[in-house]
Amino acid sequence: MIVRIFSEGQYRLDDAAHAPIEQLDEALRKAVEGSDQVLFKGALAELVDYVRDHGTALADDELTASDIMIPPPDTSLEEAKTEFTGEGLIPEP
Repeated sequence: MIVRIFSEGQYRLDDAAHAPIEQLDEALRKAVEGSDQVLFKGALAELVDYVRDHGTALADDELTASDIMIPPPDTSLEEAKTEFTGEGLIPEP
């Protein structure tokens, strides 16, 4: 599975990482719905850290379609609200 963190790059993760990523996305969705800034920032940081820690960064010249796209780590809650679809911040492939 290929995960893109916008403003940062792409990472290759095992398919087993999909479930933990979905759980973290659910926490983000709840934070946005509840307008909880603290929960949002924590969940977004945890998601980004998970991808960085469990993934292997792709080379800049290795362009591959992303299966999951994560907003930049500095995304604000207000920005997320405009991007948020109700199904989570991670667009479905």
